[in-house]
Amino acid sequence: MTTFSLQCPAPLHYEQIVLAHGGGGRLMQQLLDSTVQPIFDNALLNQKHDAAVFPFGDQKLAFTTDSYVVNPLFFNGGDIGKLAVCGTLNDLAMSGAKPLYLSCGLILEEGFAIEDLKRVLQSMQDTAKAAGVLIVTGDTKVVDRGRGDKIYINTAGIGSVAQNITIAPHRIAVGDSILLSSDIARHGMAIMLAREGLEFESQIESDCADVSGLVQMVIASGIDIHCLRDLTRGGLASGLLELASATKQEFRIEETTIPLHENVSSACEILGFDPLYVANEGCFVLFVPDDETDKTLTHLREHPLGRQAQKIGHVCDITKNGAVILQTAMGVNRQLTLLSGEQLPRIC
Repeated sequence: MTTFSLQCPAPLHYEQIVLAHGGGGRLMQQLLDSTVQPIFDNALLNQKHDAAVFPFGDQKLAFTTDSYVVNPLFFNGGDIGKLAVCGTLNDLAMSGAKPLYLSCGLILEEGFAIEDLKRVLQSMQDTAKAAGVLIVTGDTKVVDRGRGDKIYINTAGIGSVAQNITIAPHRIAVGDSILLSSDIARHGMAIMLAREGLEFESQIESDCADVSGLVQMVIASGIDIHCLRDLTRGGLASGLLELASATKQEFRIEETTIPLHENVSSACEILGFDPLYVANEGCFVLFVPDDETDKTLTHLREHPLGRQAQKIGHVCDITKNGAVILQTAMGVNRQLTLLSGEQLPRIC
């Protein structure tokens, strides 16, 4: 069976591996913890959330940025433009923010087709307009032919957060329910099939979507959301592991409760991927008090993007380093770990 895990020569130090191969998983986390975080150290950065939240006059703002390098640029269910806008809107949503404004930074390779550029930009505009936000500033650079990969996009976003809302990792508490908003692994497998020109009897469509409306609907219901995390690069497993490590808590989840479409499961099995680590672009986890579980699931399922929402586990203990324990379909407990690298690079 073919596997796609990152393989690197032993003499390389992990920073070199990450920089050379795009990085992800454990190596990327080590790079952030050992190099990036100590240099930029400050209270807002140390929130370790999808967006920094800070007071601004009599309100709270959320600010986030991300870069997108997906290959191929166009895939079933989206393209790099839609991905860039949705990804930034979703990062704002994970802090409880209502998105307001976006920026757009373009790095173009000499020779990139104007028609493809127009298609990408129109996709960004359509996605932003549907979300009720404006792209208000940006920058464009062109690099020499052969020194880029057609187009890279950076987007930053600003959103407003209600004064009574605090959604952040530090609020996760023992006893919290862990809820999953939708099925997993569709984006990563859609990219893989498009990249390799593979066809399955039932084609897989990326879950790329703006979830900010769904999050705002749940917030409006009055549910005390403790934390949200979108499950992009590294998938469900990596997202939970990052939160468990940050909070020094143990999460227990059950494999049989995790929504996974049959065609996605089959593709993962055939190609040698673990769906728990495959990227998503319209899926997130919620941590809520146990007594608000049913109410939260009811509201999630009222929205088209939340119809498959499930409780997948709970926060059960305080530990020294944090841990995520998966109870498999066979009833065996498996401790999840961060992968050394990404299963599939250039995915978001």
